[in-house]
Amino acid sequence: MSNHAHKDARLLQIILAPQVSEKSTYVADKYEQVIFKVAPDATKPEVKAAVELLFKVKVDKVQILVVKGKHKRFGKFMGRRSNWKKAFVCLQPGQEINFAHGHQE
Repeated sequence: MSNHAHKDARLLQIILAPQVSEKSTYVADKYEQVIFKVAPDATKPEVKAAVELLFKVKVDKVQILVVKGKHKRFGKFMGRRSNWKKAFVCLQPGQEINFAHGHQE
């Protein structure tokens, strides 16, 4: 496997899912940002490259934060959910990602 193919394979594993919530919809409308759940070891340059590769858009900047896992109780046992990483991706003007592009017949 060439280095370029290895890099592309890594980028395909960076973006785990779009983060859909009231806050993410508000942020998308007001600040023209898209929020993704990303791999815990993802870096800003990797997130930028992955979004540009997957969605064919130009990314302006990326902000990343770690969401701390909540403490939960399972019967008499206390447990803790894993931390996860969230990326706020700011697209360049005129760019957009449409997740709801279903097929219309």
